[in-house]
Amino acid sequence: MRLLVLTASPRTPDIATALERLALLANAEIHVLDKKQQANLRPYLAPRELVRFDRVLLDVPFKRLRRQAALLSSISGLLIYEEDACQNYLDSSKWKGAFSRFYRALPGARIIVTGASVAGRLRKECLDVTFLPKGYDPRSIFNEGLCRDIELGFVGRTASAAYGGRKALLDRLAKHESLRLLRAEPGDDYRRLLNRIRFFISADVGLGEYMAKNFEAMACGCLLFAFRQGEEEEAIGLRDGEHLILYSSLDELRSRLSWARSNPEAVRDIAEAGRLFVERSLNHEVLGERLYSELSKPWPAFSELSFWARFRARFLI
Repeated sequence: MRLLVLTASPRTPDIATALERLALLANAEIHVLDKKQQANLRPYLAPRELVRFDRVLLDVPFKRLRRQAALLSSISGLLIYEEDACQNYLDSSKWKGAFSRFYRALPGARIIVTGASVAGRLRKECLDVTFLPKGYDPRSIFNEGLCRDIELGFVGRTASAAYGGRKALLDRLAKHESLRLLRAEPGDDYRRLLNRIRFFISADVGLGEYMAKNFEAMACGCLLFAFRQGEEEEAIGLRDGEHLILYSSLDELRSRLSWARSNPEAVRDIAEAGRLFVERSLNHEVLGERLYSELSKPWPAFSELSFWARFRARFLI
């Protein structure tokens, strides 16, 4: 397989490890694009260039892709990897519904999203969508065996409107428990901070999927307390009380925290099982292999699509 990959820099989280693994499996040419280049993909997708490739993988932020549907609509073998498609269904997001409109303008493209429920909703809109969960980079995220001097911690953003549910729950918990809301730049500081946390409190309320920081915390040996996401746990393979602790309300979270404080041996076992699970199933090398599997599947040629699908893609964007 001859593969063209266009990816973004800077990118958080960085999936370079996944793309490097992918490049070992496919004959891949990878271009890392800055923001200006991401906003104009035409030089990389000219027909005279594309004839060299069987597949094209785009890992570029939606906000820079969305105005390039006319360019992308006629590309055969196009796969878009998207980690923010949950915002298509968030009332608080300025991108609500925008992902659906954009994907409908690309009748020959396939889409990978990082939420099982999001994938299901998009498929009901007759879009070609696959679910792959987010993961973590084993090169930069790992258990260092440090002293866990922070009992309850959360590391990440709460200011965005999309994270309103997260902020509300964490603020309520902080009124009753010694929760520390922390920030760190990606890299060594972030990893060391995770390694100091005993119980990582995840609060992905209303997002409908698991953010990468859940798996990063598990990989660093934290016991993850995660807000239930419905079908996501089964789709990923996460089991409550075996890999992590789930909750659906503040009262349930506090009750399960009380249990954890009284059962240190069980806590160690669950945290270790969670670490081994993400190490085996959700590291970025595995993501690279899953991307290769998706790219290897048969693809309908653009010429095989219906007339109306092609008409809509070109003129009704």
